[in-house]
Amino acid sequence: MPTTRISATLTPTEKDVVLQAISTIKEKLSFLIDLSSDDRKTLPKMGDKSRAFVSKALEVATQNPEFLPRSFDLEEMRKDVQLFEALYPVLLSLTQLQELVDDTTLAVGSEAYAAALQVYNYAKASGQGAGLDAMVVEMGERFARKTAKAKSEKAAL
Repeated sequence: MPTTRISATLTPTEKDVVLQAISTIKEKLSFLIDLSSDDRKTLPKMGDKSRAFVSKALEVATQNPEFLPRSFDLEEMRKDVQLFEALYPVLLSLTQLQELVDDTTLAVGSEAYAAALQVYNYAKASGQGAGLDAMVVEMGERFARKTAKAKSEKAAL
């Protein structure tokens, strides 16, 4: 059997608690928005270098509001900067958590798939006459190559 990187369980109760915690986070961050991919591409991005620039611009605007047009909403800029600074550590924490969940899901899925392949190979090797023929054929469909004709017939359905 391949190396086991993870051996754990997540009970339905634990899963429900985690999902409820995620729901609570969404509830507490009720102002979150969902941007389209076009919006994401067109918006200017604030990275590490831009953070210092934005901070300096806010400082200049706060100390010298007289040169700004009346339509410029300095208070809204201040709120945006404060919200960004408050959300940034949350983003970092959630990104780290997502990467851990992603890696764990990948590893445990790989372990399960490798074990399933072993079961399939053992069943093929010893399944003759043991009543496993139908199961081996059914499992083998996973590896069957589809011809172009079969794919087009299935698509037509």
